[in-house]
Amino acid sequence: MEVAHLTGGGAPLLGEPPPIELGNTSYAVRGRAREGLESAEHLAAWLRDVRPHLAVTLADADLHDVTDGDLHAARELRDVIRSLAAATMDGREPDPATVATLNHHASLTPRWRELRTAPEPGMTVCSAGRPVAAALAWLAEEAVALFAGPLRHDLRACHGPGCVLYFVRESPRREWCSPGCGNRARAARHYAKVRQGPQIS
Repeated sequence: MEVAHLTGGGAPLLGEPPPIELGNTSYAVRGRAREGLESAEHLAAWLRDVRPHLAVTLADADLHDVTDGDLHAARELRDVIRSLAAATMDGREPDPATVATLNHHASLTPRWRELRTAPEPGMTVCSAGRPVAAALAWLAEEAVALFAGPLRHDLRACHGPGCVLYFVRESPRREWCSPGCGNRARAARHYAKVRQGPQIS
């Protein structure tokens, strides 16, 4: 099967930092929870779609070799990211076991940078492990950097009705993960006012 024809799980891609994109593979449609990584093929399709944003190079052949073990690791990492995002939003300390799981994922595949000189000087990221496992470990490292750094202060949960997605706010006025959620929230507020009827003073 061509990589271009891999079936995606339908999880939205919002242009967020890659760890948040992974966290958002658990999403909702009309308030109902959905799983964007139902199968190894869904994970392969998701990795295909985000690979321009990954430091680890994934060839088409690597995506064809995604295993159920990779799927289990991706889901576990995704759930850890969501748990850490929720703790950040609530202003509470994250569960130590969750932190340990994230650190474990970040340590799984050794990576290093190498200089390439042809056709011109550049850098490439190399790994001692399977490329998909290396990509998941890189996502875990990026999550460590996000939750340990200043970007965590800009992390937000979408206020859209029934939405469970996270985003990194780039402007102080942003309240929603996407324009669609913003439109639904405004429509819900409008309908609530209409149902209340005119206010009598």
